[in-house]
Amino acid sequence: MNMHSAIYPDAPGHRGIDTSIEAADAIAAVAGPLRRLVYAAIYGAGSVGLTTDEIAVALDMHRYSVQPRTSELKCDHRIEDSGRRRKNASGCNAIVWVVT
Repeated sequence: MNMHSAIYPDAPGHRGIDTSIEAADAIAAVAGPLRRLVYAAIYGAGSVGLTTDEIAVALDMHRYSVQPRTSELKCDHRIEDSGRRRKNASGCNAIVWVVT
């Protein structure tokens, strides 16, 4: 079943490749609730903000479930890049997200 009657960022995006479409369809039913959880975590962090890895730890979720939700929230202008960076689990700099 194709769940793409809603348009990104209200529905998970895909790259037009069968595996990407399948993944977007699989997550479509829970993407909204996950997006709300991610937003609530960032909101709760206030001006300190959170990186994607920090959100994943706070919500006890896999990073790969969190990162697409931050992209959707950014596209929807609900969160923004604070301009600050913190190291993620791999030691690379990561965006610190804050609520707009």
